[in-house]
This record gives sequence, structure tokens and C-alpha cells, in this order.
Amino acid sequence: MISFQLNGENQQVDVDTAKPILWVLREDLKKIGTKFGCGAGICGACTIHLDGTAIRSCVTPIQAAEGKQITTIEGLKDDLASKIKDGWNTIQVGQCGYCQTGQVMTFHSILKRTPDISADEACRQMNNICRCGTYSRMKKAIASIIEQTNDE
Repeated sequence: MISFQLNGENQQVDVDTAKPILWVLREDLKKIGTKFGCGAGICGACTIHLDGTAIRSCVTPIQAAEGKQITTIEGLKDDLASKIKDGWNTIQVGQCGYCQTGQVMTFHSILKRTPDISADEACRQMNNICRCGTYSRMKKAIASIIEQTNDE
């Protein structure tokens, strides 16, 4: 039995401890906002927060979550998350939208870790892949969001 918090709620799952967090979320807990992309931890579509740090859930076993806090896109509800989601929508970053939850989760983690980061550095740290190639819109959204948060 693995015990953890998911989006602020206590959870217990009785699964193989090596099962990737992604599949526990999607199959066992029916949280489908976290997407399967490559299955190798490269693309970032499956990005979640584990104790506040962005991780690739497709390659992280559920045993790594024992006693920790998992946050998925469904549970990302603070003011910063709202600003990021609004910025993504305003600039219309998503084309197909498949990778966007992972993009938002990664950028949120970057801004939480380094609130005074420059847009250029934030873009360098974004390591998620977008199949539609919306990187120029993503860069505009990142710059706009950082400018907005710095103005406050």
C-alpha cells in the first residue's frame, strides 16, 4: 500500500510499487489531466509536481510518492497557476493542446523556484516538447507572465 497526498487529499493505492505515477493517476485514480507522451521522460507531457518539484511521471515509480504530495494540473489552483493559465490562453499557446498541461506544470515549478527569473532564462529551462511547434507563442506567454508578476 502506497500512501500520499494527491491535490491535497490523502490517497492510498494498492499497486505494484514500480508502476509509474502517470498510470496510477490515469488508471487507478481517474485523473486524466496528466498526459502520456513518450513514456521515456523526454517530452514532458506527463509533468506533475512531487513535493513542489516538476517531475516526469511516466518514468517515476509510485513508490517515490510515499508520504509525499503529488499535484496534477487538476490541483494546480494557486494565483500563480491562474496567471499562467490565463497567459497561455491569452496568447493562444496551445494548438492541439495535448502538451499544455505539462508545459504549465513545468513553468509553474520554474517560477515557484525562481520568482525573479528572466524570460530568457525561463525559456531555456522549459524542456518540454510541443509536437505542434508553438514555441514562439510559448515564449511570448512566458515573457508576458513574467512581466505581469514582476509588475506586482
